[in-house]
Amino acid sequence: MTRDELLSALAGLRKANIGGRRAPHKPLLLLWLLGRLAAHGSSHAAYLDAEEPVSRLINEYGPPRKGSARDRAAMPFVHLERELWDITDADGRPITPDLRESGPLLRQLGAVGRLRPEAERLLSDAGTMAVAVRLLLEQHFTGSLEAAICEQAGLDLRGLEVSLLESALSGALADPRGYRLRPRTRRSGFAEEVLAAYGHACSMCGYDGALRGYPAGIEAAHVRWHSQNGPDEVSNALALCALHHRLFDLGALGLTEDRTIRVSGLYASAGPAGAAVAALDGVRLSLPRHRGKAVATPHIAWHDRQVFKSA
Repeated sequence: MTRDELLSALAGLRKANIGGRRAPHKPLLLLWLLGRLAAHGSSHAAYLDAEEPVSRLINEYGPPRKGSARDRAAMPFVHLERELWDITDADGRPITPDLRESGPLLRQLGAVGRLRPEAERLLSDAGTMAVAVRLLLEQHFTGSLEAAICEQAGLDLRGLEVSLLESALSGALADPRGYRLRPRTRRSGFAEEVLAAYGHACSMCGYDGALRGYPAGIEAAHVRWHSQNGPDEVSNALALCALHHRLFDLGALGLTEDRTIRVSGLYASAGPAGAAVAALDGVRLSLPRHRGKAVATPHIAWHDRQVFKSA
């Protein structure tokens, strides 16, 4: 396996068909494994070790799911592509991808997995590790969540960005299929257009702070994520303060088709600041100055299905 082949394999992960929803299970398992590799020099992990932290990542950064959330790590642990991943039972017998994706069964078998030796060898290079992490983040998530995902996965995002810059300067970011990793870019002027449309104020709480005349803590947020083919248009965007941007991308906040704010039934708080978020439930969203550019209902429907965590 070459570096380009490794990146091609990461870029081409097969996605589970879960009712047309996002399925970031494999990318999140991989990011957690890369964190182990960076910390310990080995990605070796028993399912017992991976089940709780990987399931938690999937619950927080994947689409909502009804029912038990404890064993969501079982699916990627079994089905991660074997060109990247070796998995055996406690006696060293290979586990095939047709095994039932069951947490209790994997625990019973004493399942253990590890990235293939050639993949680990390539990923021991800091530049390759940085490119791999950036690739997984850019293809499956949105910018406001990247730092939190990396922190939970045990990855140093700041250090990775330095290594990524070095790799970019070396020109070593292409694979044989023509995939080329570039920093996430938005249409020129997109953020400024969105903030101006909403009067440089959060469309949920009205916060309009400025520092020396420049908006402070107000951000342009995609409703349908950029990584999921969301267009850089005001009709797919909101001006949000940093807090509500993060909560919106996490699925704690959502919208109805008539542009009323929703607060997830899973959201809870103990103090007055947290209660202020809960009080947004049922509040009408502020509309942009040009009402014809209000968030389009297909993008609201996408967020409701793919991100918002209903009770």
